[in-house]
Amino acid sequence: MTGPLPGQKTVLITGCTPGGIGHALCLEFHKQGVHVIATARNPAVLAEMADMGMSTLALDVTNAESIKTCHEEVAQITGGKLDILVNNAGRTHTHPATDIDLDDVRETFETNVFGVMAMCKAFADQLIAARGLIINIASLAAITPYVFGSVYCATKGAVVSYSRTLRLELKPFGVRVMTTMTGTVRSQIASKTHRTLPENSLYMRVKEFFERRLTFSQNNATVGTEEYARKLVRNALKGEAPLILRSWFGRADYFWAGGWARLVWAGTFFGDWLLDLVMYRMFKMNVLERVLAQEEAQKKLN
Repeated sequence: MTGPLPGQKTVLITGCTPGGIGHALCLEFHKQGVHVIATARNPAVLAEMADMGMSTLALDVTNAESIKTCHEEVAQITGGKLDILVNNAGRTHTHPATDIDLDDVRETFETNVFGVMAMCKAFADQLIAARGLIINIASLAAITPYVFGSVYCATKGAVVSYSRTLRLELKPFGVRVMTTMTGTVRSQIASKTHRTLPENSLYMRVKEFFERRLTFSQNNATVGTEEYARKLVRNALKGEAPLILRSWFGRADYFWAGGWARLVWAGTFFGDWLLDLVMYRMFKMNVLERVLAQEEAQKKLN
């Protein structure tokens, strides 16, 4: 396994299976001269990246032993320093809040939230040694009422809050924390098996709207993974700037990119009501409201 050249920066990225954001970030960091340590549960899928000179390791962010082993292997590759950690591994979760299965929810939190926390804890020593950067991949879902995505929204909201506090706790040690507010980006989500509505679901009345929602991120202002990765890597490799100037001239605390990112950012200045109104109509909850009113009217006639 190859390692970094003397003086070469290193980046460890989770969730690098080809076709997703993690894979695109690996290629872009590699292109910019950073030594990439790509990880996946099955490292065999990373063979092409290994051929390019990247280090590839097995990693399951929900497994403590896997994280420990990865930490030891990274220390051997880098000499105990890690410049950038990108917590990208994640799991989608689209289901009405009244239809969720709690075991399924726990699995999503294990990957999207607890996996991020575990990686930051495990690699803190190597990041401190390098006075490095943590990039936690969050989502616009953290601040928008993404209908039928309550669980996913909750996990990304947790990542945003966790990252904000982590930023202050690690500041004395010279470690920076960047949170990405990621909009719609091309991925493999559309090809994965999706959850379905149970027969007694409150939302069977608008089943077609739920089914469209399953692939919403792939069909609405969707940005290519290469474009997203290029912007994120460019920002991550910037020098430091004073706090008040970071968003324009240095590595941002919050990085906004992907489809809808600018509009949602602008919407935050108007309060919850605007995003609530847009989401309510976009995902046809107003139609469901009319259907329910019609049902109620029909009951009275009978």
